[in-house]
Amino acid sequence: MFLLQDAGGVLRSDLKMSVTSWFLVSSSGTRHRLPREMIFVGREDCELMLQSRSVDKQHAVINYDASADEHLVKDLGSLNGTFVNDLRIPNQTYITLKLSDVIRFGYDILPQNRLVV
Repeated sequence: MFLLQDAGGVLRSDLKMSVTSWFLVSSSGTRHRLPREMIFVGREDCELMLQSRSVDKQHAVINYDASADEHLVKDLGSLNGTFVNDLRIPNQTYITLKLSDVIRFGYDILPQNRLVV
């Protein structure tokens, strides 16, 4: 049984869970809700599809760690890289995302995304 308290935004249960939703916000203002599960980012057949020639078909993955209540991003060995705050992240290595991080997939400026609550 879960008890949701609106005053403090606290969710109480036997499991530690957040009631906060995270979003990727594109430079055009489009909001993509990050689910509490793994999503693939890429050009084709992905949960988050980006129309950029510098983005691979399966470019990166964003995963949710329920035990730590945080989202993580991992580059899947893409040609043009995945960047967090303008730093290229190593291939096949999960990086923990924080509020206001800027995530870029490939080299185009247009698909730049900002993680916000």
